[in-house]
Amino acid sequence: MATRTISPSRGPAKTSGRDRAERKLAFRMTAPSLVIMALVAAVPIGYAIWLSLNQYSVRTAGLSRFVGLENYINALASREWWAAFGQTFLFAGLSVTLELILGTAMALLLNLAFKGRAVLRTVVLLPYAIITVVSAITWQTMFQPNMGLVTNVLSTLGLPGGDVVWLGEHGYAMAVIVMADVWKTTPFAALIILAGLQVISAETYEAAELDGASKWQTFVNITLPLLRPAIVLAAIFRTMDALRVFDLPFVLTRGANGTESMSMLAYTQLRENRLVGEGSALSILTFLTVMVVSVIYVRFAGGNIRDVAKEEQ
Repeated sequence: MATRTISPSRGPAKTSGRDRAERKLAFRMTAPSLVIMALVAAVPIGYAIWLSLNQYSVRTAGLSRFVGLENYINALASREWWAAFGQTFLFAGLSVTLELILGTAMALLLNLAFKGRAVLRTVVLLPYAIITVVSAITWQTMFQPNMGLVTNVLSTLGLPGGDVVWLGEHGYAMAVIVMADVWKTTPFAALIILAGLQVISAETYEAAELDGASKWQTFVNITLPLLRPAIVLAAIFRTMDALRVFDLPFVLTRGANGTESMSMLAYTQLRENRLVGEGSALSILTFLTVMVVSVIYVRFAGGNIRDVAKEEQ
């Protein structure tokens, strides 16, 4: 009986070769931009690392001595660093949680079909377009004792907080900073979540309605799972930004009353106290903290957002 030899298909090999060629071409085209971006990021970071390994004289300009990791050891052993560390994470946790909840509610409202929806979307996004320093000054004015809008309203209505110096007391000051950040950046989270709502097909909701699902069941079992990639993306962006917060506490409280962030502590040591080495070490520690949280977020919470979206759909 004659045997028949079957030659292997060359399709996959050709496809694999084509993919490799396309990857090489893509790398060659993006390599110059990647090198420039790496240099832009690496040069200041490398310089900051070098400054953090030295101790500089506050009397004689340019006089320094190499101290290795001494600045980092002193920073990690100081109560100021860990206090700023805890305050920063408290601020990030409160503000990001509220922004995701309110952003989801805003996105659901803006996704409804009604007259004037385009105008409302534009108005809702206005706070995010305002410069943070301007926003902070506005909130500072609103909580001024005896003359601020919020304190006057609370006093008139006989509600608690009317006679409180909000920016001068521990707890209250952090609350004002959180509220200011939530007011300004919730539209950003809402915009990302709204984009996630736009890709959910109407057929999905129609099928749920035919199955007799209520509005709440549809929201919990369909909308929220399909919004997971958008919510995770918004959480990643907002958490990274919140951990680097500087301008809000700087303008509102100057870091007083339990509101000093990691970035503010580094600024105080570097610019106001003229401790270049110590301030640079604090800056690098802040950078490393944000980077570690970013990796953890992407690894365990975010993953590959595109794959998550495919799995949910």
